[in-house]
Amino acid sequence: MVQSSQVRLLALPAIAILGCATWMMLPGRSDAQGQSAPSAAPVLYARNVSRVDPPAVASDPVSARPEQAVAPAATAPPAEITSAEKPVIDGLKISSQTWRRGGLGSKALVTFTLRNANDYAVKDIEIACAFTRRDGSHLTDRRRVIADTVSMKSRKTYSGVLIGFVNVNANKAKCSPVTASRT
Repeated sequence: MVQSSQVRLLALPAIAILGCATWMMLPGRSDAQGQSAPSAAPVLYARNVSRVDPPAVASDPVSARPEQAVAPAATAPPAEITSAEKPVIDGLKISSQTWRRGGLGSKALVTFTLRNANDYAVKDIEIACAFTRRDGSHLTDRRRVIADTVSMKSRKTYSGVLIGFVNVNANKAKCSPVTASRT
């Protein structure tokens, strides 16, 4: 009886060592499961985009003859091409901005002053904010539409505008107007 208990005591550390060695040889977590998706590249916003139609090509060989071709100056261009008016967004800019966290640190509340240098009032202004880490690496993009009117040649300050949920590592924010409508 004494011998059997001594064998059990000697077998217990051997089993523990064998179990640890087997555990160390098992494959670890896969890289595909353990890592999050790489962060997206920063979004670039176009400010002045104009539509350009391709030149008309005649499919009829008779109308393609030079003697019957109509001079480009004789045709009247469409009304939307003749108006060389600058886009609404060109006259808008954010002159100052700050942000803070709200909602237990998960929401971004932005305070900013919006300047309208246009000769007309604008409404439904969409603001895009890019949030970054302290080192400058991109984290989150959020957009918000301000359903308000900013008079011509004026400025308006908005306090504590909820932009949305942000990453807890976000340290800096840069907001800019993206689109707006003319009133």
